[in-house]
Amino acid sequence: MLYSKKPLTVDEQIDRLEQRGLNFSDRKLARNYLQNISYYRLRAYTFPFQDNTPNADHEFLEDDIDFRDIIDLYVFDRRLRSLVFNELEKIEVAIRTQLSLVYSNKSQDPFWYLDKSWFSRASQDEFSILMDAVTDDVNRSNEDFIKHYKTKYDSPEMPPTWMSLEVVSFGTLSRMYKMLDKCPEKKQIALVFGVGNEDVFANWLHAFSNLRNCCAHHSRIWNRRFVVNLKLAYNTSRPFLLTQNTTAIKQNKLFALLSAIKYVVDILSPGNSFKQNLTVLLNDQHRLLKLKEMGFPLDWQDLPVWKK
Repeated sequence: MLYSKKPLTVDEQIDRLEQRGLNFSDRKLARNYLQNISYYRLRAYTFPFQDNTPNADHEFLEDDIDFRDIIDLYVFDRRLRSLVFNELEKIEVAIRTQLSLVYSNKSQDPFWYLDKSWFSRASQDEFSILMDAVTDDVNRSNEDFIKHYKTKYDSPEMPPTWMSLEVVSFGTLSRMYKMLDKCPEKKQIALVFGVGNEDVFANWLHAFSNLRNCCAHHSRIWNRRFVVNLKLAYNTSRPFLLTQNTTAIKQNKLFALLSAIKYVVDILSPGNSFKQNLTVLLNDQHRLLKLKEMGFPLDWQDLPVWKK
């Protein structure tokens, strides 16, 4: 099928939305927003409130939704991304540190991550892909310590673990941890984060890196179904979620991820303000916001991980 849709001016965009039933109490304000936030980006926030069945013209399902309500939802999502990104930074920095610290001291080798024997359960192709990702991340880095290493040393070609793992992406770190053979060191790292199962912790890192990328690229996290389903941990060093409630937790929704973030950050940063800041954000008046769209159960604040 040939794509035949034509570009619309800002005024035409407003007219189109108005024809579909969106109210504009302040067209000048709407025009200003649409000059800076694309019509297509805002579509992610209007979509749930429109008729999107085949052959429908995306009419709004309620007649009292105003453009201001959509912008309010957009701003809420932006603030939520900022809050989540701040907490994920703590987790990302900690996993960089743990991988470097634990394995370099165990092996007494600053370049242990280049040794395939630590990844013996991975195929040679899988290991090569991982090393290519590490190499690309290191070569893209503008950090002075990377430049210094390349200027001063020519062997090994790659910097030691405490340099390299500081500049690789969260996604690469996640893959590296997952591909490591099961051994006491791998479990030791998971336990630092309060998770007793290495495979579950590998899943958490994967889910965190996916969420981190959504935040970094300004993608919607409100009302999103994430591509990585979070495994709900049972073997934890602290209370996480009640086993009788886990069936009600949607593993591809934001609440499951927020619960895992809260659990880990409470270990890494005691006395943090994540719950307080999240609660303030959720308690603001957002007319279109429904917590169930993000997977929040009704009793979410009574679950063990959220009680303190």
